Amino acid sequence: MTTKTFRIGGIHPEENKLTHESPTQVAPLPKQAIFPLSQHIGAPALPVVQKGDKVKVGTKIADAGGFVSAPIFSSVSGTVEKIDTAIDATGYRKPCIIINVEGDDWEETIDRSDKLELVKDHPELTPEKIITCIKDAGIVGMGGACFPTFIKLTPPPTLKAECVIINAVECEPYITADYRLMMEHADEILVGLELLMKGAKVTKGYIGIETNKPAAISLLTEKVAAMFNLQSSMFNVQVVPLKQRYPQGGEKQLVDAVIQRQVPAPPAIPVSVGAIVQNVGTAFAVYQAVMKHKPLFERYTTVTGKRLSKPGNYLVRMGTPMQDLIDLCGGMPEGDNKLLAGGPMMGKALTSTEVPICKGTNSVTILSGDEARRKEPQPCIRCAKCVGACPMGLEPYLLAKLSEVKNWERAEQEEIVSCIECGSCQFTCPAHRPLLDNIRQGKATVMGIIRVRATKGNKS
Repeated sequence: MTTKTFRIGGIHPEENKLTHESPTQVAPLPKQAIFPLSQHIGAPALPVVQKGDKVKVGTKIADAGGFVSAPIFSSVSGTVEKIDTAIDATGYRKPCIIINVEGDDWEETIDRSDKLELVKDHPELTPEKIITCIKDAGIVGMGGACFPTFIKLTPPPTLKAECVIINAVECEPYITADYRLMMEHADEILVGLELLMKGAKVTKGYIGIETNKPAAISLLTEKVAAMFNLQSSMFNVQVVPLKQRYPQGGEKQLVDAVIQRQVPAPPAIPVSVGAIVQNVGTAFAVYQAVMKHKPLFERYTTVTGKRLSKPGNYLVRMGTPMQDLIDLCGGMPEGDNKLLAGGPMMGKALTSTEVPICKGTNSVTILSGDEARRKEPQPCIRCAKCVGACPMGLEPYLLAKLSEVKNWERAEQEEIVSCIECGSCQFTCPAHRPLLDNIRQGKATVMGIIRVRATKGNKS
């Protein structure tokens, strides 16, 4: 099997796919669902319900708050308890809608049948109609970035899309939600890919999968041959086996691995070199939205940790508190624990188990014992391991120091905004320096300075 990978940096964290062969279970409904209004990049959504309103599964409860935004739909039926604030994955209290769950009554417009709908049977689905359906259903990047999907499918006139790349890499060492999704819904994912390609007006599609998922590579290759090649479709789709390497799931790294094109520094994006990248979960959500009229209100999520008694994969209604899922897996282990939204490399540490599952929550990870404790940082020994590991070709030790001393001008010159916050530098540091912590803070500050400068420039 010929495999590809990206060219710069990368690491090999120990794999802990504890739930790899755990079939997905449907998580029970929560007693109360919490819907943060910021579940996507961009402006928070704006509530369209108020206290006392009755809602069904699939009822829109908040509308997009701007162009870069997305609507939010109820995943439960019941009564709006209040519009309030609650702690989200940032650790701060943010505006949210809280709904008391009563029964499981769905909007009648949602097709709940298992019948597979094919694009060739729906000639009415123009590119414009596909994109409108995706936008109206509130679909965002399901890999964690949560960028509104319809915007990616409509790049500026100066940029030309040539292909859609499905990110089925799942290179985080613990997460298996995307793998289970592929094994259980391969046909729907391929129809979703075809819809994305038609919406983007391209004829080439790729599915990048790492070689630690041989069953998924085999299954998707077989399905692609049946759905596209044997039907002489106008679409050309290829499954691309990739070497196991972190952070291959990063957009720029995946584009390099699959089509051997390197995306320049910001403001360049993948479509700058002809590629539109979408997560495998996004492709599935697109199928459901366009073909089944089902807005985005549930997702596949891994709940994992070495000391959990029953780790697993779940289909979870958004708004479900993480504590409910932890209870399903046997409860929080005794001793020191660190709760993460996401995996150990890029996930965010949480201060509360009541944080709800949102559009970008691909995993709830519990690190215990020695895993949960950071080692005492030591002075930098100038080994340059962080430089060799950086997939963006940056100098993490320098960016971390510039952030520490608040030299924002130099940090910008050294392209701190190109950092994808993958954590490879901090992972490899033998001195246990908090490189990513400092860089993340510095990057946020520099990006704020750039936005202010752009605003002043526009006013002048």
